[in-house]
Amino acid sequence: MDFTFTEEQQAAVEAARAVFSGVAPDSVPSPALTPGAVAEDIDRRLWGELAGSDLLGLTLSEEYGGAGLDPVALFLVLRESAKVLARVPLLESCAVAMTVERYGEGSLAAELLPRAAGGELVLTAGANGRTGHDPAELAVTARPDGPGAAPSGWVLDGVQSAVPWAQVADRIAVPAHTGEGRAVLALVDPARQGVTLADQVSTSGERLAEVRLDGVRVEARELIDAPGAWEWLRDLLTTGTCALALGLGERVLAMTAEYTGKREQFGFPVATFQAVAVQAADRYIDLRAMEVTLWQAAWRISTGAGGPLPAAGDIAVAKIWASDGVRRIVQTAQHLHGGFGADTDYPLHRFHAWAKQIELSLGPAAAHEEALGDLLAAHPLA
Repeated sequence: MDFTFTEEQQAAVEAARAVFSGVAPDSVPSPALTPGAVAEDIDRRLWGELAGSDLLGLTLSEEYGGAGLDPVALFLVLRESAKVLARVPLLESCAVAMTVERYGEGSLAAELLPRAAGGELVLTAGANGRTGHDPAELAVTARPDGPGAAPSGWVLDGVQSAVPWAQVADRIAVPAHTGEGRAVLALVDPARQGVTLADQVSTSGERLAEVRLDGVRVEARELIDAPGAWEWLRDLLTTGTCALALGLGERVLAMTAEYTGKREQFGFPVATFQAVAVQAADRYIDLRAMEVTLWQAAWRISTGAGGPLPAAGDIAVAKIWASDGVRRIVQTAQHLHGGFGADTDYPLHRFHAWAKQIELSLGPAAAHEEALGDLLAAHPLA
C-alpha cells in the first residue's frame, strides 16, 4: 500500500503554506475581550490570495477554472489553514461548489462555479438545523411552487442556525425536506425576499447567523434534488472539520513543545521532566490517531471505495477522534503553559476558543460512538 500523497496534492499544500505564511492568528481582537464578533467580514485579503493561488477552485474541474483535484487535496489545505486560524469560509465555499458541480444543473454550475473559483462569489452552508441536535434537512420544508411533477420553482420555510458568514455570503446551501420526505438542497440568495438573518457569534468570535426562511421562492434549477446531494455535502463538511481539528492540534502541540523546551525550572527545561514529557506524548498519540482516521474517511469519500461498513462508519470514527482529541490537546497545552497560556497577549487562548468551536460543531464523541454502534449492528462484520 502507498500512503503518500500525490504530487498534485503536495503542490497544493506548498501553495497553501505560502499563502498562509503571511497570516497572523492574532490579527483581530481577542474573542476573550470582545463581547460580539471579532470582525464584521471575512479576511478579504486572504480570500483574494487564495483565489489568486487557484486554491478556491482546487477541487473543481478545469471547465470552471479549477484544478480538478479530489477532496483529499481540499482537506490538506484546510489542515494548513487551521494552523493560522484563517478567517475565511474555505471549507463551506469549496464543499458547496463541489456539490453543485457533482449534482446540480449545468446552468447553475456555469453561473456560480467560475465566480466561486475566482473568489468573486462566497458560498456557505446551513448544516446545523434549528438546534444542532436534529438532522439539518428536517428544519426546513420545500414544497413545489406550481402544479405538476416538474414545478417551475420551490417554496422554502424553516430555520437553519449557526450558518457561518451568512451575512457576507452570496449563496447559502440550505438542506430541506419535501412532502415525500426526500432530502433536497437549495441555493438561496440571502438578499431574497423572505430571508431573515439574525446575528449569532461562535465560541471563537466568528460571525454566524440564524437564517429564517418564510415563504422563500427559489427557481427549480436552484434546488438540487438528486439523491445523495445533501449527504455528500454533509460528509464533506464533517470530514473537513476533522481536518481543521488536526491542523489546529498540530500547531498547538508545536507551540507547547517550543514553550516547554525554553521554559526552565530548577535549571532545566520543563520539557525534560517526565510528567511533562508523558503528557505531551499522549497528545502526540491523539494527533496520530486523528490523522489516520481523517485520511481513512477522506479516502472513502474521494474514491467511493467500499468496505465492511458504509463510509459513514469511517466518518464517525474520524469525528470521535477529532472531537475528543482536539479538546485534550488544547487542555494539555493550557496546563503545560501555566498562566502564560491564558494571557490574551499570547495566541494560545485563541486556539483554545477555536478548538472548542470545532468540538461543538462535531458534537460529542458519545453520539458518534452510538451512531457507529448502530452501523455495526446493521452491518455485522464477518
